[in-house]
Amino acid sequence: MAVGVFDLLHAGHLHYLEQAKLLGSELVVVVAHDDTVRARKHEPVTNHDLRKRMVEGLKPVDRAIVGNPPSVPIYEILDEISPDVIALGYDQKHSIDSVRDGLSSSGYSNVRVVRVEGLSDDLDGTRKIIARILNLWPNEEGGPFEE
Repeated sequence: MAVGVFDLLHAGHLHYLEQAKLLGSELVVVVAHDDTVRARKHEPVTNHDLRKRMVEGLKPVDRAIVGNPPSVPIYEILDEISPDVIALGYDQKHSIDSVRDGLSSSGYSNVRVVRVEGLSDDLDGTRKIIARILNLWPNEEGGPFEE
C-alpha cells in the first residue's frame, strides 16, 4: 500500500509508486481525501476523484481508492485493504516508528513499514516544480522567460 496526495502528478510520484510496487505483488494506492489535504497541507489543486483517476492510470498501480476524510480514524482504511507492506515516500513526514506504533495500536502489528528511496532529480516534488515554474514565469513587464 502507498499513500499520498498526488496533486499535480509528476515523476517523483511515479518513482515512489514504482518503488512501492517492488515491495509486493499488488499495489493499492490511497489518494488523500480533499478534506484531509485541506486540514493537513493546503487547498488541493485537483479534486480527489481526478487525482485517483490519474493515479489509477499509472502502470505500477493495481487499484486506487480515495482515503477517508479526517473525521474517520486514519487506520480504519486498513480494514478494506489489509496490506502486508506500507510504503512511505522519501519526503513523507511520517516517521516509520510512529506509523508502526499506530499500526500496532490498531491491531496491525504484522504490517511492514518501508521508506522508499527518492528520485535523484531536482524536480521530484510538487513544490520544487511550482517554484521552477514561477522562476520561469514572465516578469511583470511581460518579458521573456528567465533562465
